[in-house]
Amino acid sequence: MLKEFKAFAMRGNVVDMAVGIIIGAAFGTIVKSLVDDVIMPPIGLLLGNVDFTNLFVVLRDGAAAAAPYASLDAAKKAGAVTLNYGVFINAVVSFTIVAFAVFMLVRAMNRLKAAEEAAPAEPTTKDCPYCYSAIPLMATRCPHCTSQL
Repeated sequence: MLKEFKAFAMRGNVVDMAVGIIIGAAFGTIVKSLVDDVIMPPIGLLLGNVDFTNLFVVLRDGAAAAAPYASLDAAKKAGAVTLNYGVFINAVVSFTIVAFAVFMLVRAMNRLKAAEEAAPAEPTTKDCPYCYSAIPLMATRCPHCTSQL
């Protein structure tokens, strides 16, 4: 069983998939930082100094302190039940960026694949001028009719 697992794990597809998952996780972290630290602050500034991570609705006050809460962290520390729509907006923007990047990658791969398929392959055979059989390019005699080429 250990041998079979090793053979399965070392196949090219599994290793490629593992590398893709690791790179995807790192890419997701970068996109999250891009959204939270670069894209959303200017948008929040344009909307009147809004910090999207602190946009929430209190559904139930916390046991430690009552509303209003200055930030989402303060609400969580107080034990309040909140609906965090600002965090959701950040997640939607992150998802949109990742989905667009994956779309562009798949689109580029499809174009490369289409270009490879469209390019004519170099011939590996030629036709014998006497019997019209397909023979290798380097052949000097036809194996079918034995004619000298």
